[in-house]
Amino acid sequence: MPKEIAKNIYWVGMHLENDPFQCHPYFIKNGNESILIDPGSMLEFDETVRKIKSITNIKSIKYIVLHHQDPDLAAAVPEIEKLIDRDDLQIVTHSRMSVLIKHYLVSSSYYEIDKNENKLVASNGFRLDFFTTPYCHSPGAFVSYEPNTKTLFSGDIFGGIEESWEFYADESYFEKAKQFHEEYMPSKDIFNYALKKIEKLDIQLIAPQHGSIIKKQYISKLIDDMKNLDCGLYIDKKYNLELLDTINELKIKEKTIQEQDIRLFEQAKRAEMGEMIGNIAHQWRQPLAIVNTILAILKEKNSVDALTQDEIADKIQKMEKRVIYMSDTIEDFMNYYKPDKEKSIFSIFDALQKALELTSYTKKDEEIVINITGDKTLSIYGLMNEFVQVIISILTNIYDVKEARELTAIQIDISMLSDDEDVILSISDNAGGIQKDIISKLFNPYFTTKHQAMGTGLGLHIAKMIIEDNMNGSIDATNNKNGATFTIRIKCEN
Repeated sequence: MPKEIAKNIYWVGMHLENDPFQCHPYFIKNGNESILIDPGSMLEFDETVRKIKSITNIKSIKYIVLHHQDPDLAAAVPEIEKLIDRDDLQIVTHSRMSVLIKHYLVSSSYYEIDKNENKLVASNGFRLDFFTTPYCHSPGAFVSYEPNTKTLFSGDIFGGIEESWEFYADESYFEKAKQFHEEYMPSKDIFNYALKKIEKLDIQLIAPQHGSIIKKQYISKLIDDMKNLDCGLYIDKKYNLELLDTINELKIKEKTIQEQDIRLFEQAKRAEMGEMIGNIAHQWRQPLAIVNTILAILKEKNSVDALTQDEIADKIQKMEKRVIYMSDTIEDFMNYYKPDKEKSIFSIFDALQKALELTSYTKKDEEIVINITGDKTLSIYGLMNEFVQVIISILTNIYDVKEARELTAIQIDISMLSDDEDVILSISDNAGGIQKDIISKLFNPYFTTKHQAMGTGLGLHIAKMIIEDNMNGSIDATNNKNGATFTIRIKCEN
């Protein structure tokens, strides 16, 4: 007799004496759109047909699901087609397998799951969901999930080789399934890919093509045990050793890359410190010269007793202004280089203003004209000081080009825009553009066109790392009509 394993789902197979490969066809009763799953070979044909007929009229079958193309699962299909005798009968399978199944002389049309959103929906709303499990054990293999009863028809996966066959699995079933999977699954990686899909499902019952039916209480542990199973190529000791050697090589290379990254950041920090000192020196040069001049005047007049109290007070006041300015400069740079405690949402315009303050050369109006346009209210998420560093690197690069090409003046146009998702910051100049043979290398580490004493080639590389790795954005450089344009895109937080 057929055995109902879930509501309207029946096992319609038979026990074959002395056969470790017990093959299990299943029947889903669904009115005039009933479904036969993995009907099997001619060895079980008569018994399978008899059991279906004891449930309902065999002509009620509209769909035959074939999880793979092997004869132990599909060989009986042509004879079953003759009994069903329906023009609308469909073979439900993957397109990678339909090209093979046709060699059984199957005459029905195909319902290819990969061309139908991996699901089958009957006219009364009954649904089967399909999950591809490629190469387990065929290229187009898949499993079928019935969401109402939470039954998984798993094809070869979870199958077992059993001399003493039990209809329902018990806690020892893994040992029976182990040999089958070791020999029929191609590799541990491929098998685990399939298992990860399956373990996300809410499963009450697993109905495999071979072995025993598995109830809910055994499923979770069985999947965990299967994940650690060496199968297919992993059984081959030579392959296993070669794989371990490859993994070890990758670990060594990963460690080397990490060490190189650490050295790279250390060099970047030293370069950054040198740039900071250079900027401070540039800011201090004029006020120090003024203070030095005032002191020289005071000394000279004091030596001839020509100083008045008003003049002393005036000179002291002027020196105090310069000292305050120098102190404020140090404070600005200390605040910039002090690491932020955590990421936050900040104004892109505020970051731009800070970068312009720190790059003192932008205050030379006769040399550099800066135009800022766009939406000044835009915000992004990240570390503000790091983003300021990116802008400084771009502006420094533009200024270095100006100096190298001995340009008397340049114009920098900065725009802040947004689309539906991103803030777009564009920084363009009219300094002549980037040479075509170097534009693709611009963000590479250590790449620089400057003399070794003038540049490390790390500024733009670090900028790229900050934008792409730390802020999940993008940065690129292109040539415009008169110069170059740096474009930064980061998710908008407004």
